[in-house]
Amino acid sequence: MESARVVGALARYTGDFALAEDVAQEALAEALVSWAVDGIPREPAGWLLTTGRRRAIDAFRRRAARDERYALLARDLEHEVPGADHLFSPESIDDDVLALIFVACHPVLAKEARLALTLRVVGGLTTDEIARAFFVPVATIQARITRAKKTLAAAQVPFAIPERDQRAVRLGSVLQVIYLVFTEGSFATGGTEWMRTDLASEALRLARQLVRLSPEPEAFGLLALLELGAARFPARLTADGKPVLLEDQDRRLWDRAAIRRGRAALERAGQAGLGFYGLQAAIAECHAVAGSVAETDWDRIVILYEALGRLAPSPVIELNRAVAVAMASGPAAGLALVDTIDLPGHLVPSVRGELLLRLGRTEEAHAALRDAIALCTNALEREALEGKLTP
Repeated sequence: MESARVVGALARYTGDFALAEDVAQEALAEALVSWAVDGIPREPAGWLLTTGRRRAIDAFRRRAARDERYALLARDLEHEVPGADHLFSPESIDDDVLALIFVACHPVLAKEARLALTLRVVGGLTTDEIARAFFVPVATIQARITRAKKTLAAAQVPFAIPERDQRAVRLGSVLQVIYLVFTEGSFATGGTEWMRTDLASEALRLARQLVRLSPEPEAFGLLALLELGAARFPARLTADGKPVLLEDQDRRLWDRAAIRRGRAALERAGQAGLGFYGLQAAIAECHAVAGSVAETDWDRIVILYEALGRLAPSPVIELNRAVAVAMASGPAAGLALVDTIDLPGHLVPSVRGELLLRLGRTEEAHAALRDAIALCTNALEREALEGKLTP
């Protein structure tokens, strides 16, 4: 949970992105051994920072034999920085993770490498999770991350939030990274949890910081989307952690303050015309203001998805549009669209199975749901799909 802050603080401290991640990993490895013997310290993150700082000093000392500059850095690190408390000071830590994202989104990296590196280092996603998010092999993601670190080191990219004119170049990648981290937190691609609220909360925190730093319309659009999405979290799980789908959620549990914040951010985003994130936020707003599934303005949602699809064509957007069409015009109309979508994974057969059930085509529905179950990598979602097979 603290990995991004630890890496960010150590990157600020050492001025070396790759070294910061290496020494953070070494500190964690040492913790696995030390804490098993000595017990967990009162301030685990502080312990990791202190240990990481020592490993950084050791690394600079090893390099000192080759370069006098490293000897000076090692001396400064050892004597001038008071330790973990300084690293976690309120004046510095708030921007560390955001700076980490801007570094990982530097234009010297290819777009795919920026996303993979940031999701791994900042979002804490595994290479398996990132590979599933992009529908590519795990080895491809691993290679991208390795190359990205080497490129940043070779380009001597400084650890800092860039100046205003440079931020604009990287803003699109930063927005996408925050969006993907929130998406993984909202709908975990693997494991035994339906949601990973720690990831979603971190993405929301970063989005709030970002609009203070770069108050651009799309930054407000993303913030609106995240606020409105997070507003539903209290109703998305039962007391024992089982998923609750939208149509079954108790809307009285939705966070009304988050909805107000989201709508206010959406208003700011709309002042210059809605973009990719703003359009999604407008869709989320349709759900947020409706008293029930039946009262939802599905016709407006269909129009918004059509606009979104023209702006950023994607099979996932088309699948969501098909669902909205099914709600607005009936399951047969939605199914006709679903059958034209080519998207790897369990989503298409899952939606297809649901629409076939609504049409009373039970045998076909069960076949589609079994396909979805075989492809689903999240245990709780798989369990929910299995429940649809029983009368």
